[in-house]
Amino acid sequence: MRAAVLQLSAQGLSSTKLYNYIRVAHKKGVEVLVLGEYVLNPFFKELEAMSLSMIQEQATQQITILKELSTTYTMTIIAPLAIVKKKKVYKTIVKFAPHSTSYYQQQLLINYPHWNEEKFFSNEIQKLQSPMIFKINGFRFALISGFELHFDSIWAQIAPKNIDCVIVPSVSTFDSYERWKSLILSRAFTHNCYILRANRIGEYNHEQTKWEFYGDSILASPNGELLTHLGNKEELMLVDMSHTEVVYARRTWGFKDAIQKRTLP
Repeated sequence: MRAAVLQLSAQGLSSTKLYNYIRVAHKKGVEVLVLGEYVLNPFFKELEAMSLSMIQEQATQQITILKELSTTYTMTIIAPLAIVKKKKVYKTIVKFAPHSTSYYQQQLLINYPHWNEEKFFSNEIQKLQSPMIFKINGFRFALISGFELHFDSIWAQIAPKNIDCVIVPSVSTFDSYERWKSLILSRAFTHNCYILRANRIGEYNHEQTKWEFYGDSILASPNGELLTHLGNKEELMLVDMSHTEVVYARRTWGFKDAIQKRTLP
Protein backbone atom coordinates (compact mmCIF):
# COMPACT_ATOMS: atom_id res chain seq x y z
CA MET A 1 0.00 0.00 0.00
CA ARG A 2 1.50 3.32 -1.06
CA ALA A 3 0.24 6.37 0.82
CA ALA A 4 1.32 9.96 1.21
CA VAL A 5 1.17 12.84 3.68
CA LEU A 6 0.92 16.34 2.26
CA GLN A 7 2.43 18.57 4.97
CA LEU A 8 1.13 22.12 4.45
CA SER A 9 0.20 25.29 6.29
CA ALA A 10 -3.37 26.66 6.05
CA GLN A 11 -4.36 27.03 2.40
CA GLY A 12 -7.63 28.95 2.66
CA LEU A 13 -9.54 28.89 -0.63
CA SER A 14 -6.43 28.37 -2.75
CA SER A 15 -6.27 24.99 -4.48
CA THR A 16 -3.17 25.36 -6.66
CA LYS A 17 -0.85 23.46 -4.32
CA LEU A 18 -3.40 20.68 -3.83
CA TYR A 19 -3.68 20.17 -7.59
CA ASN A 20 0.09 20.19 -8.08
CA TYR A 21 0.97 17.85 -5.22
CA ILE A 22 -1.85 15.41 -5.90
CA ARG A 23 -0.79 15.22 -9.53
CA VAL A 24 2.72 14.29 -8.38
CA ALA A 25 1.38 11.76 -5.86
CA HIS A 26 -0.73 10.13 -8.58
CA LYS A 27 2.33 9.72 -10.81
CA LYS A 28 4.11 8.02 -7.87
CA GLY A 29 1.32 5.47 -7.46
CA VAL A 30 -0.21 6.88 -4.24
CA GLU A 31 -3.57 5.36 -3.30
CA VAL A 32 -4.25 7.34 -0.09
CA LEU A 33 -3.24 10.94 0.62
CA VAL A 34 -3.62 12.57 4.05
CA LEU A 35 -3.77 16.24 5.08
CA GLY A 36 -3.25 17.63 8.59
CA GLU A 37 -5.85 19.47 10.65
CA TYR A 38 -6.66 23.11 9.85
CA VAL A 39 -5.03 22.99 6.44
CA LEU A 40 -8.23 23.55 4.45
CA ASN A 41 -9.70 25.78 7.16
CA PRO A 42 -8.02 28.53 9.17
CA PHE A 43 -6.76 27.49 12.61
CA PHE A 44 -9.39 27.03 15.34
CA LYS A 45 -8.68 30.37 17.03
CA GLU A 46 -9.31 32.11 13.71
CA LEU A 47 -12.49 30.13 13.07
CA GLU A 48 -13.90 31.54 16.31
CA ALA A 49 -13.84 35.01 14.75
CA MET A 50 -15.34 34.00 11.38
CA SER A 51 -18.97 34.13 10.29
CA LEU A 52 -20.92 30.92 9.71
CA SER A 53 -21.43 31.92 6.09
CA MET A 54 -17.69 32.21 5.50
CA ILE A 55 -16.95 28.85 7.16
CA GLN A 56 -19.69 27.24 5.08
CA GLU A 57 -18.44 28.82 1.86
CA GLN A 58 -14.95 27.50 2.49
CA ALA A 59 -16.19 23.98 3.26
CA THR A 60 -18.45 23.86 0.20
CA GLN A 61 -15.64 24.94 -2.11
CA GLN A 62 -13.10 22.55 -0.60
CA ILE A 63 -15.50 19.61 -0.80
CA THR A 64 -16.14 20.32 -4.49
CA ILE A 65 -12.41 20.53 -5.23
CA LEU A 66 -11.48 17.38 -3.32
CA LYS A 67 -14.28 15.32 -4.87
CA GLU A 68 -13.00 16.34 -8.27
CA LEU A 69 -9.37 15.54 -7.40
CA SER A 70 -10.26 12.15 -5.91
CA THR A 71 -12.24 11.17 -9.00
CA THR A 72 -9.74 12.55 -11.52
CA TYR A 73 -6.73 10.82 -9.97
CA THR A 74 -8.48 7.69 -8.59
CA MET A 75 -7.15 8.46 -5.12
CA THR A 76 -8.61 8.44 -1.62
CA ILE A 77 -8.01 11.79 0.10
CA ILE A 78 -8.32 12.25 3.88
CA ALA A 79 -9.04 15.86 4.81
CA PRO A 80 -10.16 17.42 8.12
CA LEU A 81 -12.85 20.07 7.57
CA ALA A 82 -15.12 22.34 9.61
CA ILE A 83 -18.63 21.61 8.32
CA VAL A 84 -21.72 23.81 8.84
CA LYS A 85 -25.11 22.10 9.26
CA LYS A 86 -28.27 23.89 10.37
CA LYS A 87 -26.25 26.91 11.52
CA LYS A 88 -23.93 24.79 13.67
CA VAL A 89 -20.25 24.03 13.07
CA TYR A 90 -18.93 20.46 13.33
CA LYS A 91 -15.34 19.27 13.37
CA THR A 92 -15.05 16.39 10.91
CA ILE A 93 -12.59 14.35 8.92
CA VAL A 94 -13.76 13.62 5.39
CA LYS A 95 -12.77 10.62 3.27
CA PHE A 96 -13.00 11.48 -0.41
CA ALA A 97 -12.97 8.29 -2.46
CA PRO A 98 -13.37 8.14 -6.26
CA HIS A 99 -17.00 6.99 -5.98
CA SER A 100 -18.09 8.12 -2.51
CA THR A 101 -17.62 10.69 0.25
CA SER A 102 -17.76 9.74 3.96
CA TYR A 103 -17.68 11.88 7.08
CA TYR A 104 -16.23 11.08 10.50
CA GLN A 105 -17.38 13.46 13.21
CA GLN A 106 -14.62 13.81 15.80
CA GLN A 107 -15.79 12.31 19.11
CA LEU A 108 -13.28 13.77 21.58
CA LEU A 109 -12.33 17.43 21.27
CA ILE A 110 -9.78 19.58 23.08
CA ASN A 111 -11.41 21.46 25.97
CA TYR A 112 -8.60 23.47 27.58
CA PRO A 113 -9.08 27.14 28.58
CA HIS A 114 -6.71 28.42 25.87
CA TRP A 115 -7.99 26.02 23.19
CA ASN A 116 -11.59 24.92 23.69
CA GLU A 117 -12.82 23.16 20.56
CA GLU A 118 -15.45 21.29 22.55
CA LYS A 119 -17.18 24.57 23.40
CA PHE A 120 -17.00 26.03 19.88
CA PHE A 121 -17.97 23.01 17.77
CA SER A 122 -21.37 21.31 18.04
CA ASN A 123 -20.09 17.72 17.95
CA GLU A 124 -22.36 15.64 20.15
CA ILE A 125 -21.02 14.38 23.48
CA GLN A 126 -22.14 10.77 23.65
CA LYS A 127 -20.96 7.22 24.22
CA LEU A 128 -17.88 6.51 22.12
CA GLN A 129 -18.47 4.79 18.81
CA SER A 130 -16.08 3.06 16.42
CA PRO A 131 -13.91 5.45 14.40
CA MET A 132 -14.23 5.36 10.64
CA ILE A 133 -12.98 2.04 9.25
CA PHE A 134 -12.36 1.48 5.55
CA LYS A 135 -10.47 -0.87 3.24
CA ILE A 136 -8.52 -0.22 0.06
CA ASN A 137 -7.30 -3.22 -1.95
CA GLY A 138 -7.48 -5.43 1.15
CA PHE A 139 -5.52 -3.00 3.34
CA ARG A 140 -7.56 -1.96 6.37
CA PHE A 141 -7.51 1.59 7.77
CA ALA A 142 -8.93 3.34 10.84
CA LEU A 143 -9.30 7.11 10.99
CA ILE A 144 -9.08 9.21 14.16
CA SER A 145 -8.14 12.78 15.06
CA GLY A 146 -4.86 13.73 16.68
CA PHE A 147 -6.45 14.45 20.06
CA GLU A 148 -8.25 11.09 20.03
CA LEU A 149 -4.90 9.31 19.80
CA HIS A 150 -4.46 9.88 23.54
CA PHE A 151 -7.50 7.87 24.71
CA ASP A 152 -7.45 4.17 25.57
CA SER A 153 -11.22 4.01 24.98
CA ILE A 154 -10.76 4.96 21.34
CA TRP A 155 -8.10 2.27 20.94
CA ALA A 156 -10.46 -0.25 22.54
CA GLN A 157 -12.81 0.45 19.62
CA ILE A 158 -9.98 -0.03 17.11
CA ALA A 159 -8.33 -3.15 18.59
CA PRO A 160 -10.90 -5.79 17.46
CA LYS A 161 -10.98 -4.49 13.87
CA ASN A 162 -7.66 -5.96 12.65
CA ILE A 163 -6.48 -2.60 11.39
CA ASP A 164 -3.32 -2.36 9.28
CA CYS A 165 -2.88 1.42 9.60
CA VAL A 166 -4.38 4.14 11.80
CA ILE A 167 -4.47 7.51 10.04
CA VAL A 168 -4.07 10.48 12.38
CA PRO A 169 -4.42 14.06 11.06
CA SER A 170 -3.16 16.48 13.74
CA VAL A 171 -2.31 20.10 14.56
CA SER A 172 0.40 19.78 17.21
CA THR A 173 2.16 22.88 18.51
CA PHE A 174 4.25 24.35 21.35
CA ASP A 175 6.90 22.03 22.85
CA SER A 176 5.11 18.74 22.26
CA TYR A 177 7.46 17.25 19.64
CA GLU A 178 9.04 14.49 21.74
CA ARG A 179 5.84 13.64 23.60
CA TRP A 180 3.91 13.13 20.36
CA LYS A 181 6.64 11.00 18.83
CA SER A 182 6.78 8.78 21.94
CA LEU A 183 2.99 8.42 22.01
CA ILE A 184 2.75 7.48 18.34
CA LEU A 185 5.54 4.90 18.53
CA SER A 186 4.10 3.38 21.71
CA ARG A 187 0.60 3.06 20.27
CA ALA A 188 1.95 1.55 17.05
CA PHE A 189 3.93 -1.04 19.02
CA THR A 190 1.28 -2.08 21.54
CA HIS A 191 -1.33 -2.45 18.77
CA ASN A 192 1.10 -3.79 16.14
CA CYS A 193 -0.16 -1.53 13.37
CA TYR A 194 1.19 1.32 11.28
CA ILE A 195 0.35 4.85 12.40
CA LEU A 196 0.45 7.54 9.72
CA ARG A 197 0.36 10.98 11.30
CA ALA A 198 -0.10 14.16 9.21
CA ASN A 199 0.72 17.34 11.12
CA ARG A 200 0.36 20.83 9.67
CA ILE A 201 3.02 23.54 9.59
CA GLY A 202 2.89 27.33 9.87
CA GLU A 203 2.14 29.61 12.80
CA TYR A 204 -0.61 31.57 14.53
CA ASN A 205 0.05 34.69 16.60
CA HIS A 206 -2.29 35.49 19.47
CA GLU A 207 -1.81 38.04 22.26
CA GLN A 208 1.97 38.11 21.87
CA THR A 209 2.12 34.31 21.86
CA LYS A 210 3.33 32.47 18.77
CA TRP A 211 1.75 29.09 18.14
CA GLU A 212 4.19 27.20 15.91
CA PHE A 213 2.92 24.11 14.12
CA TYR A 214 6.08 22.10 13.66
CA GLY A 215 5.19 19.40 11.15
CA ASP A 216 7.09 16.19 11.95
CA SER A 217 4.58 14.06 10.06
CA ILE A 218 5.43 10.44 10.87
CA LEU A 219 5.06 6.84 9.75
CA ALA A 220 5.48 4.39 12.65
CA SER A 221 5.88 0.66 12.03
CA PRO A 222 3.89 -2.22 13.62
CA ASN A 223 7.04 -2.83 15.72
CA GLY A 224 6.98 0.71 17.13
CA GLU A 225 9.85 1.96 14.97
CA LEU A 226 10.09 5.38 13.35
CA LEU A 227 10.21 4.51 9.65
CA THR A 228 10.19 8.03 8.23
CA HIS A 229 9.27 11.58 9.19
CA LEU A 230 9.34 15.12 7.87
CA GLY A 231 10.87 18.30 9.25
CA ASN A 232 9.02 21.59 9.64
CA LYS A 233 8.78 22.55 5.96
CA GLU A 234 6.18 22.09 3.24
CA GLU A 235 6.70 18.63 1.80
CA LEU A 236 5.11 15.52 0.32
CA MET A 237 6.00 12.30 2.19
CA LEU A 238 5.59 9.03 0.29
CA VAL A 239 5.33 5.83 2.34
CA ASP A 240 4.92 2.12 1.61
CA MET A 241 3.14 -0.22 4.02
CA SER A 242 2.70 -4.00 4.00
CA HIS A 243 -0.09 -6.13 5.45
CA THR A 244 2.48 -8.93 5.76
CA GLU A 245 4.53 -6.79 8.16
CA VAL A 246 1.46 -6.22 10.34
CA VAL A 247 0.72 -9.96 10.51
CA TYR A 248 4.36 -10.77 11.26
CA ALA A 249 4.52 -8.22 14.12
CA ARG A 250 1.34 -9.58 15.69
CA ARG A 251 2.60 -13.15 15.53
CA THR A 252 6.00 -12.15 16.91
CA TRP A 253 4.73 -10.24 19.94
CA GLY A 254 1.45 -12.09 20.55
CA PHE A 255 -0.28 -9.19 22.32
CA LYS A 256 -3.60 -9.74 20.56
CA ASP A 257 -3.57 -13.52 21.14
CA ALA A 258 -2.85 -13.05 24.85
CA ILE A 259 -5.95 -10.88 25.25
CA GLN A 260 -8.18 -13.10 23.12
CA LYS A 261 -7.37 -16.16 25.25
CA ARG A 262 -8.51 -14.23 28.31
CA THR A 263 -11.70 -12.75 26.86
CA LEU A 264 -14.91 -14.31 28.08
CA PRO A 265 -17.34 -15.53 25.40
